[in-house]
Amino acid sequence: MPAKHKTKLTELLELSETQVLEAATSDPDALPTDASFWADATVVMPKNKQQITLKLDPEIIDFFKQGGRGCNTRINAVLKSYVEAHAR
Repeated sequence: MPAKHKTKLTELLELSETQVLEAATSDPDALPTDASFWADATVVMPKNKQQITLKLDPEIIDFFKQGGRGCNTRINAVLKSYVEAHAR
């Protein structure tokens, strides 16, 4: 884990329950939910990914590996965004 993430995690772990609740309720995108919110919820399982062999230019691989672990996931996300943008 990069040092900056460890620092933020350490800061988060030092927060009290009250501070966590205050931070969560002050974020309009993270408001608490109640039972009625989940009444019509359905579980949507992600599709299984398919393994393929793909040849990429070295600079592409280097770019995505600079982000650390999860480079395949990031490559997949970029390709998925491209597909969604061109499917419109």
